Amino acid sequence: MLRPLQTIFPAADYPDLLVGLGPADDAAIWRLDESRALALTTDFFTPVVDDAYDYGAIAAANALSDLYAMGATPILALNIAGVPPGLPLDLVLEIFRGGAEKVREAGAVIAGGHTIRDDEPKYGLVALGLCETDRWMTKASARPGDVLLLTKPLGTGVIATALKSQQASPEDVAEAVGWMKRLNRDASRLAVDLGFRAATDVTGFSLLGHGHEFAQASGVGMEINFPSVPFLQGARRYAELGCFAGGTVDNRDYFERHVTFDGTIDDENRMLLFDAQTSGGLLLAADPGAAAEFRARASAEGFVAWPIGRVVPGEGIRVFDVPVEM
Repeated sequence: MLRPLQTIFPAADYPDLLVGLGPADDAAIWRLDESRALALTTDFFTPVVDDAYDYGAIAAANALSDLYAMGATPILALNIAGVPPGLPLDLVLEIFRGGAEKVREAGAVIAGGHTIRDDEPKYGLVALGLCETDRWMTKASARPGDVLLLTKPLGTGVIATALKSQQASPEDVAEAVGWMKRLNRDASRLAVDLGFRAATDVTGFSLLGHGHEFAQASGVGMEINFPSVPFLQGARRYAELGCFAGGTVDNRDYFERHVTFDGTIDDENRMLLFDAQTSGGLLLAADPGAAAEFRARASAEGFVAWPIGRVVPGEGIRVFDVPVEM
């Protein structure tokens, strides 16, 4: 049986590894000097859409999101890919082109990578970024009284699953693809500028799964106001059709013991909060004044942040079904 990493790599032996051997976070942080640190992460997955270019762009945006969740600026990436022997070369090149153009949009560069043969396509990145040693964000920094902000709507999981079963409308797919391809760059930059210290991104473990990890790492509880949570158009309709991926069911089975729902929230809406996201938004926590300034500046810059709840003393997550002004 494998020993825990901490027994092989005692944290005391690696004082420059600032994040990585303790509680799990979105990326590792390695101190370069008194003012600079490296952030390093990797992520890859199988196709979630039919278009090869979009798949590459979404996978790249998803991998870069872990850097943005830490408050880091991407500088360098490596491709990771699994390619079926029968996949046409033009499709492979489109996947790589989608990823490369998204990395370039982020202001970084792809400097090679590694490809293997695999039965099902897989693509993603190793991503490297820079941050200031006193300005990164972690899951362990939320405090009671903080407002929770979400920067992308939920529902990519049910829409991608509906697409696989040919139940999704082109308009709903196009909306989901647009959000999945969107970088979390602007939200991350603004959060760092305003001194935010607490963040994660919402991906495969769902809003409630990542929210639980966030709360647990910070030693707090969370309250989420369901009417304030944004969803993609069509998400509820596909939930009623039962278009939930296996990962969403796993999320519910694993994380629901940490969540208390108001009785008026039905099963479909509960499952949407467990919906496994791809390239989702940032979940940020900040004091009310900073959160209000973030929302105002975000609106002026052309993007949105939804206040969806608050951080409270205690543990676990409670989901309310009564509109609350935040």
